Amino acid sequence: MSKKSRKTDKGLETPKEIASRIHVMAEGIVGQIKKGQNPHFVTKQRGKGNVEFEEDKGIIELGDKETTRSFLNIAHTKKFLQTMLVTSQLYNYLSHDKTASIREIYYELKHTVGNTSENTFEDQSESDSCIVDLEHAVETIREKLNVHANPKGTLYGDITLVDKVHNNDKFNCLKLGRGGWSVMSRMEPNEIEIKDCDAKYALVIETSAMYERLIEEDFAKKHKAILVGTGGQAARGTRRLIFRLSHEQKLPIYTFTDGDPYGWYIYSVIKQGSMALAAHSNYMAVPDAKYIGMTIEDVKDYGLENVTEKMKPGDIKRAKEMMDYDWFKNKPWQDELKTAIDKKIRIEQQALANKSLEFVATEYLPKKIKNKEFLP
Repeated sequence: MSKKSRKTDKGLETPKEIASRIHVMAEGIVGQIKKGQNPHFVTKQRGKGNVEFEEDKGIIELGDKETTRSFLNIAHTKKFLQTMLVTSQLYNYLSHDKTASIREIYYELKHTVGNTSENTFEDQSESDSCIVDLEHAVETIREKLNVHANPKGTLYGDITLVDKVHNNDKFNCLKLGRGGWSVMSRMEPNEIEIKDCDAKYALVIETSAMYERLIEEDFAKKHKAILVGTGGQAARGTRRLIFRLSHEQKLPIYTFTDGDPYGWYIYSVIKQGSMALAAHSNYMAVPDAKYIGMTIEDVKDYGLENVTEKMKPGDIKRAKEMMDYDWFKNKPWQDELKTAIDKKIRIEQQALANKSLEFVATEYLPKKIKNKEFLP
């Protein structure tokens, strides 16, 4: 499969296809050894210097700079061996339909080598780094390597899912109580199928308190909305879910965060992707997502002057950094960030309770959505 075709499949590869890529990579290394060559593999360079904002796609991507890990380079020898251990184990997971957490794979592979005092891994960061190398070497994400981290995120609304791994359990997230469904760390189509979705849009919500408020106000039912609570920065599994709601269900994605640099950055990660996971934006980023609030302009429009918070020096520094990011260099966001810096204020979602507890559900959100009062 060519690099181009991989980047346009929206992450729908099967475990068998991923396993095949790993097998091809391994065969290549074995071939090098048989020919008496220095065994090696190629992966992507990571870091800000190899991150690009693809304006035509509206997403952050990892650049084309590569690095070679070779066995006979003394600086790479241990890392090469560690990566081969991880590669073999992940291939076994895929072949036997097993999954593991990144913590489990660290402990599963950690041992002392032969009659030496040398351990395969001294710290989980070493095995984690090998997983990332493999992700880039075969151009996939760790979830498709059957590896996962701790889950975070919640889902509520008229959406029916099928857990294809656990007895094909079928459930509707509107009927699981007021807490909704806890989003899994692995949201791949071969594991969680979106069977049906009766909604006009998905609303991504930063804080757990606001997520619970909107459920209590029956917002999802009244407005045919899917509610996705991120509990702060969205975890990988939650980002995959949001991606799938956009690409598979064709739902508009609206993001509702606090009116501060950290909330705005949470939105940008959902929309454009992140620098840390730039290689995976094609699996996670939703460039059509829209920002629905909070904004500094809301302070005046809704008479919230008495419930703002002062920006701390770290907030102001972060806002200034964001003004230099290419994906924030459009006039609406430049104006928003500059206004926040000049006024030195921030506004939280919960500040809308100053009007009334139900105000956010009965007036604020419906008005903004109806009038398309979005930031790009």
